[in-house]
Amino acid sequence: MMEYQELADRVKAVRERMAGAAARAGRKPGDILLCAACKAQPGDKVRAAAHTDIDLFGENRAQEMRDNLQAGAYLDVPAHFIGNLQTNKVRQVVGRAAVIHSVDRGRLLDAIAREAAAQGLVQDILIQVNLAGEQSKAGVAPEDLRPLLERAAGHEALRVRGLMAIPPQTDTQEEARPYFAMLRDLFEQAISWRLTGQRWDTLSMGMSDSFEAAILEGATLVRVGRHIFGDRPG
Repeated sequence: MMEYQELADRVKAVRERMAGAAARAGRKPGDILLCAACKAQPGDKVRAAAHTDIDLFGENRAQEMRDNLQAGAYLDVPAHFIGNLQTNKVRQVVGRAAVIHSVDRGRLLDAIAREAAAQGLVQDILIQVNLAGEQSKAGVAPEDLRPLLERAAGHEALRVRGLMAIPPQTDTQEEARPYFAMLRDLFEQAISWRLTGQRWDTLSMGMSDSFEAAILEGATLVRVGRHIFGDRPG
């Protein structure tokens, strides 16, 4: 089991790289949130990470989020849902996740809104965009973003906070930058539409192999797993 100090040192190293990228972009490091993506990590390791200099946790699976919440593993650190969400798992996530990052279709959006209304709350969400039309990845096509956002605007129990994407795998961070720039442009375009019930403050992009490039292109939240926790458990 990775000890707390090793986790803290790994987070510090990620923070230093984030600060370096922010400086190159003329940005403040404090404007970029660090999400520790803790897919499949044991609860005691998650709890140890909650004591380090992270801003939030990211969970890929509804059951793992539920289990970690029940165990108090997150302590006072917010948890976001960053994985693919099926409609039959919506009830396990709404009201538990501070933000749901992976909303990419009308049926899912409607299901989240119904559950949030039933719980008497407003659920914060991000819209996931499939930047390159990859069949293997979820996400709304860029040309279908506005209709989905207009649909979201019709739900009082939803609040769109921004966009999320997982770009195609590239050999270098530099090769990923055009995709991040594309998402930033979509983000700025969506703000200009001035739809109701939306608060545009989150651009979630960049993971362990690309977060510096994402920061250079305007990310406000990066999702880092392997550089914090090491390889995922088998």
